[in-house]
Amino acid sequence: MNFKMKPWFGMLLLATLILNACQQPGKNSTGSEYMPDMAHSIAYEANYYNYYVNNTWGSEEEYYSYAKPKDPVLHTVPRGSYEATAGSSATGISIDESNSVPYEYADTEDDRSKAMENITTSPFPITEKSLSVGKELYAINCAICHGDKGDGAGYLVRDDGGKYLVQPANFLLDEFVNASNGRFYHAIIYGKNLMGGYSDKLNFSERWDVIQYIRSLQAGAAKKLYSPMENTLNSDVPAAMVKMAMSDMHEMNEVETMEDHQKMGGEETSHNMEH
Repeated sequence: MNFKMKPWFGMLLLATLILNACQQPGKNSTGSEYMPDMAHSIAYEANYYNYYVNNTWGSEEEYYSYAKPKDPVLHTVPRGSYEATAGSSATGISIDESNSVPYEYADTEDDRSKAMENITTSPFPITEKSLSVGKELYAINCAICHGDKGDGAGYLVRDDGGKYLVQPANFLLDEFVNASNGRFYHAIIYGKNLMGGYSDKLNFSERWDVIQYIRSLQAGAAKKLYSPMENTLNSDVPAAMVKMAMSDMHEMNEVETMEDHQKMGGEETSHNMEH
């Protein structure tokens, strides 16, 4: 029996085989493509010259493992970054000034106290630019409650139609002048009482710009200087901590003096007994 295939049937069979041979795209796969022209390249491909073979990246597990962001080389500082150090540069982490920075303190009173104790120095020097930026950001985010002068007499607590009955913090009081920078920084991150947090509104460097501007308001009210040329308001260590340290040193000196006198008295008594 002779069987003769019709031309159209052969073409249909060939087309069916070709279509079935193609890999169909799925939820996590683009399927097999001819000349994709890097249309689906993954983000990180550096240093993997031999892995991309025959227009495929291997299994899905391998694909995702290679697509994950890689850790930067230890101690490298990307261009435009600020090196935040924890004790020494060897343990520093590189962060972008305009982005988030790891903050290890939780929104608890215990961690608030730790932040006030540990965060004393500003990572940025006092500059005209930082004070100018801080002034603008303070006017936008802070002055409506804390007042243009930082005295807690903002628009929302004014006598003629203010919305808040309780006055916000008066930054000009000695309590805040002598407070560490950590008190301000922690409040910016999480807020305090009726004040909400501003970590989503102020980036890392902007928070310190605001703190520096608050310090300049305190200095102006106290007739002191807080500028790039001179800082007579406070040193890197808060005034309260300086007073505490001086008091401790004074007490230690008194104890040492008393011990010396007692020792000298004992030696004199022993000398007299020998004679």
